[in-house]
Amino acid sequence: MTYCLGIINQFGIVMAGDSRTNAGVDYISSYKKLFDLSLPGERAIIICASGSLSVTQGVLARLNRDIKNQEEKNLHSLPTMYDIATYIGGKSREIQAMDRPWLEKDNIDHSCNFLLGGQIKGEEPQLYLIYPQGNFIQATKETPFLQIGETKYGKPIIDRTITYRTPLEDAAKCALLSIDSTMKSNISVGPPINLVMYRTDSFELCNTLELRLGAPYIAKIRKLWEESVRRAFESMPDIEWESESVDPEEDIYID
Repeated sequence: MTYCLGIINQFGIVMAGDSRTNAGVDYISSYKKLFDLSLPGERAIIICASGSLSVTQGVLARLNRDIKNQEEKNLHSLPTMYDIATYIGGKSREIQAMDRPWLEKDNIDHSCNFLLGGQIKGEEPQLYLIYPQGNFIQATKETPFLQIGETKYGKPIIDRTITYRTPLEDAAKCALLSIDSTMKSNISVGPPINLVMYRTDSFELCNTLELRLGAPYIAKIRKLWEESVRRAFESMPDIEWESESVDPEEDIYID
């Protein structure tokens, strides 16, 4: 399992992901899930992957091969981010179709998801979630974030914090807290954590970070966040209990 997320707003894009992969409790390893496939000065392209490791690695290998071989369609030649999302979805279907019969034979899940974020000159920054079937959705001003993998534990903080007007640095902090909250509740998500921050119209990734196990910054924000949540909880007003109770069967008041 893994957890990756992307946040987009008027200032740019933040994307982050953990690196833990497991095939059971006795086989846990780390594989990077966030990849920079940009063409500096012309286009920024960031991809996060979750799901079947063999399938996602196969897709990324084909994406890189097409760039190297200068195929007619590749990440650096397609004219729009929409076209790139369609292209990645097609590559995902190809790999799954090739491997599906053998994986299903042994009841192995072959599905995978991708996050695609970036900007091509002449367009605004865009963020997509590409499903196993190859179709996709796009983040909007009303819903400026997308997640893949183990999403449920890290979603509440984003729901309560992020808007399209959130400063980019704050969005990056929120992304790290979202991942840390997930790590706190689910051992299938873990470091190293990779984080990138892309500023609109820069067409290159100037801010990247990898936080490994035991990183002081992760320990610091976890401690401060837990203390802040505890103080907020303790400041909540007491429950205003009803002075009278009702017998649910007889529907009468009991003094």
